[in-house]
Amino acid sequence: MKYFLLKYLLWLATACMLWSALAGAQNAPASAPTPSTPKQLAAAIDAQIEQPRFASASWGIAVVSLDTGRTLYSHDAERLLQPASTAKLYTAALVLDTIGTDYRIPTQLLATRQLVQGRLEGPLILRGMGDPTLGTPDTNMDWTDQLASQLAASGVHEVQGDLIADDSYFQGPQDGSGWEARDLQSWFAVPSSALSVQENMVHVTVTPATAPGHPAALTFDLAGAIPHVVNTLTTSTQDTRNDVNLYRAPGDATLYAFGHIAAHAEPQTFKLAIADPAWYAGTQLREALERHGVHVHGALRVRHWPEQDSTDPGKAVVLAQVLSPPVMEILNRGLKRSQNLYLQNLLQIAGVKALANAGQSGDPPAGFLSSEAWGTRALKDLLERIGIAPGMAQIEEGAGLSRKNLSTPNAFVRLLTYLASQSYAAQLRDALPAAGVDGTLEGRMRNTAAADNVRAKSGSMSNVRCLVGYVTTAAGERLAFAIMLNNFARADDEPSPSRNLDSIVELLAAFSGKS
Repeated sequence: MKYFLLKYLLWLATACMLWSALAGAQNAPASAPTPSTPKQLAAAIDAQIEQPRFASASWGIAVVSLDTGRTLYSHDAERLLQPASTAKLYTAALVLDTIGTDYRIPTQLLATRQLVQGRLEGPLILRGMGDPTLGTPDTNMDWTDQLASQLAASGVHEVQGDLIADDSYFQGPQDGSGWEARDLQSWFAVPSSALSVQENMVHVTVTPATAPGHPAALTFDLAGAIPHVVNTLTTSTQDTRNDVNLYRAPGDATLYAFGHIAAHAEPQTFKLAIADPAWYAGTQLREALERHGVHVHGALRVRHWPEQDSTDPGKAVVLAQVLSPPVMEILNRGLKRSQNLYLQNLLQIAGVKALANAGQSGDPPAGFLSSEAWGTRALKDLLERIGIAPGMAQIEEGAGLSRKNLSTPNAFVRLLTYLASQSYAAQLRDALPAAGVDGTLEGRMRNTAAADNVRAKSGSMSNVRCLVGYVTTAAGERLAFAIMLNNFARADDEPSPSRNLDSIVELLAAFSGKS
């Protein structure tokens, strides 16, 4: 009897699986044919954006042929929307227009007093000029040793004055306009300092003690990067849920760690912003100077805006310097990874240049503007030359972190069209993430017509998803596109709306017709 019951149950399970498969096949939508006419393409895109879950959201889409100039698809393309990190494309355009592809950003050691028998009779100044790659694995990881060895080779072995870490090259606050206060301790909203080092980010690891009731340990991959820590984290029993909290108030250098981590739990690592990158850079340099036999008798000081340097810049002597990679390489790294520090620093470098140009033109500024504001002012001038009116794009900072940034899809495709006509067009296209290959698009659109075809900048923040860039259709037509989704509310069980943006781009890549 048991044998027959078991046999019946196996038959029933098999029948249920077959019935489920048949029912699923009947209910699954038929795969849509590849669009071959603009009308079919428009219908396929409409099907993506008109899903019920987007009923309360705002879409804006523009697709334009770079070959004919015709608009292939448009949906609310004049609507101002938040671009998130796709705003980095505006910064890139300004940087390439005002700084160029080959400029290398210096970081210098300066002296303002004379050198007497190997002794500097005054302060030694570490001057940052905005290099965001200083001390990264790919660039000048040993920058302090390079500077110290150059200084020693020039005959300096003793500094009678202070070591001054000076990041006042950028004028204005170190956080971008519109950046949210709660983000400022996070790795993606680090201070934008003219003396940045190791991307102004520190890794903090929390490790439980061996037994409950004992303090948990905090370790930092950059010793001294966060000099003031108040740690009240404890080790809880093994069966408790971890509750690790790290908090540093905006403008405060003290990190507070509180809560608990379970005994025998795996260590947890967090990425935080360094509160004062210039100070940390100075501590690193001082250690390197000692290693190379250069003794500093004075203290380490920092010079931040709005503190002014009373020294005549023309009297400062450059004793040593290291150079960044060319700007195009910095843009490549910044756009591939969507690295906020890189683009915000580059915007401010462009702003410093714009201020200098205004002074040389005999039209000095009427009042104070920050380096960031000078950069966005120069950007507005560039956009007007391109034909993008102020009502089409309002960009307040360089990284895309601010919700004050606004752009229409039409403004984006006009920008892309302009960039595609410049001498650096191929370099910029290669700097954008490639679908399914690298950067922020490495895991997207794989095994589709868009893979290693689309070059685009993504943008993402709460309730915002955007994708802006270039694609070549199956018929060989080059397109510029901007797809922007704002104000969506995603249910927990729903897929990411990024998949819908990707589906639209995949339709463009597979399109076999002509505009």
